[in-house]
Amino acid sequence: MNNEWEKDISSLSKIKVFSNPNNQPVTIIGDADNLKCIGVGTDAAVFQSLSAPAYAFKLYAQDKVEKVKLEAKVYEQLGESPFFPTCYASSDEYLVLSYEEGKTLFDCILQGIPIPQHVVSEVEEAREYIRNKGLNPRDIHLRNILLQNGKAKIIDVSEYTKSGNDYRWEHLKKGYEQYYHLIEGNAVPFWLVVTIQKWYNQRGEKSFSYEEFTKTISKLLFKK
Repeated sequence: MNNEWEKDISSLSKIKVFSNPNNQPVTIIGDADNLKCIGVGTDAAVFQSLSAPAYAFKLYAQDKVEKVKLEAKVYEQLGESPFFPTCYASSDEYLVLSYEEGKTLFDCILQGIPIPQHVVSEVEEAREYIRNKGLNPRDIHLRNILLQNGKAKIIDVSEYTKSGNDYRWEHLKKGYEQYYHLIEGNAVPFWLVVTIQKWYNQRGEKSFSYEEFTKTISKLLFKK
C-alpha cells in the first residue's frame, strides 16, 4: 500500500494537543480542513484523513510524546491480527494507523445496540493473543472496543507494556454475564453511564469490592 497519508503531514503540523490534569481529555488547538477528529483521550487525539480515509493519525499531547515509541513498539510486537488496527508508521509525535469503523461498546450501551456474547469471547481471545506476544492486556474497556461488522476490534494498545492488572475487563465481563440481559436492546441514558464510569474510576484499588459496587449500581438501575 502506498503512503497516501503523507500528504496530510503538513496539515497535522497545524494541530497541537495538550494534556489536562486529573486524567481529563486532551485539549486540541488548531485545525485542518482535510483532517477530522474522531476520538479524544487523556494522552492523545485521533484524526481521520479525509483525502485518504483508510488512515488515521493518533497525535499525542506535547508532554506525552514519549509514549509514541512505546505504542509503536507494541504494534510491532503484536504483528498482524484481526483484533487490532494496523500501525503503518510513527514519528516523534504521532502514529499512522488504519481507520477502524464501528460503534464503541460504550456507544452501543447508550444507543441500545445489542452486544453479542461472541464479542465478549473475542475480547478474551484477544487478551490471550496479547499475552502470547509477551505483552500485558491492560486498559480494555467500553470505549476501547469497537463492534465492527459483528466482531470485536480493540483500538487502544498503549498500556500493554505496563505491569499489573487493572481488572477493568474482568469486571466488565462479569457485569455482562450477570446483568447485561436486563438492559439488552434498551438505550441507557448518557448521564447514568458516565456516573457509573466515574464511580468506578474513583474506586480505591485495595478496598474495592466488585460485589458491593454492582449491588449499589443495581439499586440505582432497578430501584431495589
